Amino acid sequence: MQFDDDADLDTSEVQDVRGSRIPGGRATVGGGVAGLIALLLGLFFGVGPDQLGLSSGNDEPAATASSLAQVQQTCRTGQDANAKDDCRVVAVVNSVQTYWTQEFTRRSGTYTRSPTVFFSSRVGTACGTATSAVGPFYCPGDRKVYLDLGFFDELRTKFGSSGGPFAQAYVVAHEYGHHVQDLMGTLGRAQDGVTGANSDSVKVELQADCYAGVWAHHATTTKNPSTGRPLLTSLTDADIRDGMDAAAAVGDDRIQERFQGQVTPETWTHGSAGQRQQWFHQGYSTGDMARCNTFR
Repeated sequence: MQFDDDADLDTSEVQDVRGSRIPGGRATVGGGVAGLIALLLGLFFGVGPDQLGLSSGNDEPAATASSLAQVQQTCRTGQDANAKDDCRVVAVVNSVQTYWTQEFTRRSGTYTRSPTVFFSSRVGTACGTATSAVGPFYCPGDRKVYLDLGFFDELRTKFGSSGGPFAQAYVVAHEYGHHVQDLMGTLGRAQDGVTGANSDSVKVELQADCYAGVWAHHATTTKNPSTGRPLLTSLTDADIRDGMDAAAAVGDDRIQERFQGQVTPETWTHGSAGQRQQWFHQGYSTGDMARCNTFR
């Protein structure tokens, strides 16, 4: 996975609040088995704190001048993205949103850009106050993606993913898949509280995987309007395998087997490892968001 060394990064699409103090009550998850299940749901991807019973506070963190300056000063070009994790995420966000902006325009629609918020430990959102335990998530209340970069280490050490730069890109692209769903009015279908292998919650998550694959298909050909060249210049078969491995690592069956010792499909919210790989590959192989209709 390689970015154009000379391309400029748009750091305005990332809000860095790492190290900021967040006011309000502490985010909590209920104890016992229910609490464990809620925590695991948060660790899957895409489940916002409002769906986990976390603190309902609407504390909006303010980025400190030092944290903003850090990203702006260190994440300037594609060369920085090729060398540093946080700059790589900035570049992925730029690439993903450039693609969806152009795709919505091609379909006579309008894509509204969504910032990614870097946080550490705890963050206030329009969906409530969340800790790093919920993993990466998209909040439809403020239309932002929230990410503690420490999750990428956990993806490898706790969930058994092979890791790699494109595993990180898959995570980011999946969350922006939820933003696309939000703009198209399909995200709400997952908020009925129903779980199970054939639930709308699973179908929404699998569609977000498919949308991540669609972006990957077009990533090396999507031209940045400011340069006329793609920001992402190289994506190898090994990169795609890392993305597929990450998708499998966060399948409901894999996580339940790892943390509970048994698989209970009636509680699934995101789909099995095989399903997540299948739908990411569906998007990647076709490059067509119309082929991502998991509800059919």
